[in-house]
Amino acid sequence: MKANTKDWIQYGTAIAMVGSGIVLSFICFFLNHYSIDDSVLWYVAQALVYAGSIFGVNVYIRTKLGEVKNEVKKDIKDAMNGKEV
Repeated sequence: MKANTKDWIQYGTAIAMVGSGIVLSFICFFLNHYSIDDSVLWYVAQALVYAGSIFGVNVYIRTKLGEVKNEVKKDIKDAMNGKEV
């Protein structure tokens, strides 16, 4: 399995969940004469929470890893120049 496969699966399922929520909402909206059931709204909310958590957690982790890498590089550079860490 490639390194990017996990990311593609996460992004694909998040996009599929949001898409299915939108399609289900439109179907329910037009079949029930312009009203949406509570269960459909719950499903859409869960799809948005899932997609938000997939994208948000991934961005947060990448940002924090970048900060840690920068700190480590700075500490190594300072150690090479003879400064105490």
